[in-house]
Amino acid sequence: MTRTLITEPITADAFAPFGDLLDASGAPDKLINQGMCGRYHDRAALDFGPETMPAGRAGISIFNAEPRAFPYVLELVERHPEGSQAFVPMHQNPFMVIVALDQGGTPGTPRAFLTNGAQAINFHRNIWHGVLTPLSGPGLFAVIDRIGDTANLQEHWFDTPYTVVQD
Repeated sequence: MTRTLITEPITADAFAPFGDLLDASGAPDKLINQGMCGRYHDRAALDFGPETMPAGRAGISIFNAEPRAFPYVLELVERHPEGSQAFVPMHQNPFMVIVALDQGGTPGTPRAFLTNGAQAINFHRNIWHGVLTPLSGPGLFAVIDRIGDTANLQEHWFDTPYTVVQD
């Protein structure tokens, strides 16, 4: 038996409880480079842990994920208790973003979003999320997250998986 999730287009307001949507919509905050480049300034609340944790630092990694297809079976979500995690596609292909709020140490009901191919996302610390889910190749992403000596990953396997279908 499975449960069904229907994808929805990602918007800044809908995604706000889970993190930041990074895109270049609207007017830029300022023009730079002799007026030839719009700067959309400081779009993500990057978080590399509170002061009480062992020292961590920002790192940029490159992920190359295999594309997935619909219907998609969601069996596992994960979260990062010590820092945020941003995914910046190195292509212009839509990808799926699955998120869930925490409910007493386990994920609540997940939501599935689709980006438009020109958006990136930043998960806030402790937000349950699905694995990197490109919908076509290449699945190449720059990932900005906390690098440190302590574990920054918790996984949760659903007793009953979800089937994600496209709206």
